[in-house]
Formats: sequence, C-alpha cells, structure tokens
Amino acid sequence: MISSDNKDHWENVYETKNPDQVSWTQEKPQTSLDFINSSGLGKQARIIDIGGGDSNLVDFLLKEGYENITVLDISTKALEKAQQRLGKLSEKVQWIATDITEFKPTKTFDIWHDRAAFHFLTTPEQVTKYIDITKNSVTGFMILGTFSKNGPTKCSGLEIQQYDEESLSEKFKTSFEKIKCITEDHRTPFDTIQNFVFCSFKKL
Repeated sequence: MISSDNKDHWENVYETKNPDQVSWTQEKPQTSLDFINSSGLGKQARIIDIGGGDSNLVDFLLKEGYENITVLDISTKALEKAQQRLGKLSEKVQWIATDITEFKPTKTFDIWHDRAAFHFLTTPEQVTKYIDITKNSVTGFMILGTFSKNGPTKCSGLEIQQYDEESLSEKFKTSFEKIKCITEDHRTPFDTIQNFVFCSFKKL
C-alpha cells in the first residue's frame, strides 16, 4: 500500500507546479494515441488512463470521439486541473482519485493505458497488486510506458523501477501476450531527454 505521504507528495506537486515545470508533460501524447488507435476498437471502447493526472491524453481522446473514458490519479488536485481545463467536456469523463494499488474497479476496461505510473511501484507487493487488478479488469488491451533501462532512476524526487521489453513482458505474461514494444526519447519541458519503453499487450 502506498502511504499517505505519497499522496501528499503528488498533491503538492500539482498544487505548486504548472505543466511546463514537470518533466512528464507532453503537448500531444502521440505514442499513446497511436497505440490506443492501433487496438482497432471503436469509439465506444472503455478506456482508462492510469496516473493520468492533468495529462492532455483525455483531451485528444475526446477530440477523436472516444466516449467512455476514465482517468485515475492519486492526486485530486491533478484531476481538478484537468477538469478545469476541459470545462464542460469534463462531464463526459469519469474521474477517480485513488492510489492505483487500492483501486477496486466496478467495471471492466477494453483499453488500459498507463504512461509513467507503473514504474513508481517499487515493492513486490505493489507490483503484485497492480498485476492482479489488470488481470481482473482488463478485457482487451494494455498499454504501458515506463522509464527504460537507459532512462532516469528517479522522477519527481521518488525512486522508480526501470524496465525493458523483456522485464515488462515477464511481469504480465500469465495474463497478457505482448504485441509490440518500442523505445522513445521524451523531451521534457526543460529540454532534457528521458528514454521510455512502451509496450502493448493483449489479454489472453
């Protein structure tokens, strides 16, 4: 279980920093959109964005006509920022403020998307909980983006777990089959480079 310190950490980050002051900001999350669209599911697909924070992914999904979007984040403040940005459109989205390891889904998802949340889970217990939740709630596809073995070892002052194609696939192999993996350099708002590995999986 992630402590309340962790929640406090993220509330503080989103309370005090603008998007151009945090490393994970992307103007357009093209890789995520490409993976989601490559699933071939229609606009009715139930999509959840894990650790979505105030990411712009939800904006682009709405723009492309997706109708069943859920955004989950540990930080209430992050979700409020996204809601304010979207205005009336935010009513089309389900917002869930919870720690991912304590998430108890009440429905299943066709597409599970997670860019840079999974790598914050650094204990075997946290990882196991996450894997169990995906096993029980994902019916179609899972898209995971984490720092690669060539990426940073910390983010926002917190330790992270690096992955590569093999180690990421290994974690989920009992319930998911790997479709494809790519590595990608993400250029941060302060012009540094972070190397990510992105993998898509299909539920077995």
